[in-house]
Amino acid sequence: MTDAAAAPTSPGDPAFPGLHIRPPKGWLNDPNGLSYVDGVYHAFFQYNPHSARHHRIVWGHASSTDLLTWHDEPVAFAPRPGLPDSHGCWSGSVTVDDGVPTAVYSGLVVDGGDSSVMLARSDRAMRDWVQEDEPVAGRPEGLDAVRDPFIVEVEGRRWAVQGAGTLDGRGAVIVHSCDDLHAWVYRGVLVSADHPVAAEHAPAVIWECPQLFQVDGTWVVMISPLIGTQGTPLSFDRVAWLAGDLRVEDGALRFEPVTGGRFDVGPDLYAPQVLALQNRVLTWGWIFEDGRTQEEVDAAGWAGLLSFPRELHVVRGRLESRPAPELTALRRRLLHDGPGDEGGVAVHDVAFEVVLEPRRRAVPVGIRLLLEGRGADDDAGRRLVAEYSVPDGAGLRALVDGSVIEVFVDGEPNRSSRAYPAAGEHWVVEVGGVGAPADAEQVSVWILGLPST
Repeated sequence: MTDAAAAPTSPGDPAFPGLHIRPPKGWLNDPNGLSYVDGVYHAFFQYNPHSARHHRIVWGHASSTDLLTWHDEPVAFAPRPGLPDSHGCWSGSVTVDDGVPTAVYSGLVVDGGDSSVMLARSDRAMRDWVQEDEPVAGRPEGLDAVRDPFIVEVEGRRWAVQGAGTLDGRGAVIVHSCDDLHAWVYRGVLVSADHPVAAEHAPAVIWECPQLFQVDGTWVVMISPLIGTQGTPLSFDRVAWLAGDLRVEDGALRFEPVTGGRFDVGPDLYAPQVLALQNRVLTWGWIFEDGRTQEEVDAAGWAGLLSFPRELHVVRGRLESRPAPELTALRRRLLHDGPGDEGGVAVHDVAFEVVLEPRRRAVPVGIRLLLEGRGADDDAGRRLVAEYSVPDGAGLRALVDGSVIEVFVDGEPNRSSRAYPAAGEHWVVEVGGVGAPADAEQVSVWILGLPST
């Protein structure tokens, strides 16, 4: 996330993702406040600059003019002793209110307690923030948990949705009207896991980080489910989406899901947020650590990152996402372009992309990602990291950056995962292995890096 021509790394750490949004040190989780103001993209995120652990969360900030080179910005705002955000400035969104960028976020006073909705206002560069002292909304009656406000405009009015859990242990999205950001009116449940379509695709105790947006003429709700049993520690489930009909009924928004699915079926992505622009919808998600012990994370000094930006579409009723078109500008050098071979393609750089173009196939083609060198677990000196099957007519793009793997197969949910190269290891890309010979498929491998300045 610097202005270098090659992919930067944290010193001595081949696992550091140098092309993604994340500061050199500290803890990072949910994307917040995604916005585009005066020609600049802004990504905020849950951040602890003091350690690689989830504690005393502030809003970190990065900016970009091209979605490629991200500049570290000063912390936007932080907890304040004695005020409703004293235990952390948690997830939320940014809206432009009468020309003023305004953050709408969750404040906590005790760990695990009720959250309240707080406001902070900024200059147009989004560097100087003034936090307000009084909350504008709390937890409505009849709900067990409420969090993560997201602002959306529908039919010329401003609404806020929040993730929630009901008293009987089901996920829900609630809605407020808030044309005046200081006058929130609770309008009830937008949609909940009581609905059979929602129950099928997103069973959960609490729905977190709800996103309500329209893409390709279809209204979509995207949610991050927490699963488990009330009163016990809950765990992340894979992000879900619901597509259906949105209406204004008796002064309130209501959503009727028609279909749904999983957004990313890899094990390591959660809490995506969308940025709805005039002509497209982008999203970033939190990719968390998976495969390092807490001691290893502490030693590395960093944890978590935001995914590459993805562009959303609804195709034949399904929500799909693809790498933002701008990301092709990260391609610095073509390492391989042709048939695969039995030995695979060795990659000694920390960031690269694998491309299979869509085409007709007699059998699915397999792509295998391996690490070769120290720490290998087979006789060839290699350890298998991931394997993907690409069906007839589909293409694949796999983007690897340090320890982060983001895979896009046409017509399927994305897959985000982690693998940590050890010192002295390098990547190997193998083609075949799912019924197809290695030389039956053309594969391109690009070395990735930031554009030269």
